[in-house]
Amino acid sequence: MLETKIREFRAKHNMKQETLASLVGVRRETIGHLERGNYNPSLKLAWDIAKIFNVPIEELFKYIEEE
Repeated sequence: MLETKIREFRAKHNMKQETLASLVGVRRETIGHLERGNYNPSLKLAWDIAKIFNVPIEELFKYIEEE
């Protein structure tokens, strides 16, 4: 399972889902799915989102092993 802090980073930057989606080339719904943990991003998408917020991928996404 992948845990994400996208929502927190968007809030810090006063950014809407639509804006982030546009910047990384996906639909707003994709950002919503990512934030709720319903979708695991490709490495490229994770990289692009991290670049927008100028943080390492590991700060934005955390892998949690399921038992």
